[in-house]
Amino acid sequence: QVQLVESGGGSVQAGGSLRLSCAVSGYTYSSYCMGWFRQAPGKEREGVATVYTGGGYRYYADSVKARFSISEDYAKKTLYLQMNSLKPEDTAMYYCAAEGLGPSHCTVVFATPDRFTRWGRGTQVTVSS
Repeated sequence: QVQLVESGGGSVQAGGSLRLSCAVSGYTYSSYCMGWFRQAPGKEREGVATVYTGGGYRYYADSVKARFSISEDYAKKTLYLQMNSLKPEDTAMYYCAAEGLGPSHCTVVFATPDRFTRWGRGTQVTVSS
């Protein structure tokens, strides 16, 4: 059974940093599309960053480019999201997700939340001004 468990959320002031982790178990980690998504109150879930595991392809939403970085530790089967220069508008519940999409489909534009069937429960990020 696939399990995704997020951690690392918290409350920070604007300009601060956080690193989110997503521990993966229950399936072969390589050759999967994994992504970070977020959902703020009253808003739809949106893609933040995606990576095709083992392939090094990384994509970011325009709103987080140059501030966020998605990475993975293959040996630990863990996905990370380093978030720098945080803004109040980054406040949301952050989720990681996994799906068997090919590398050409593992982009933030194509890999929308509805294309993922495996989700973690989320970790809250709150950024105060």
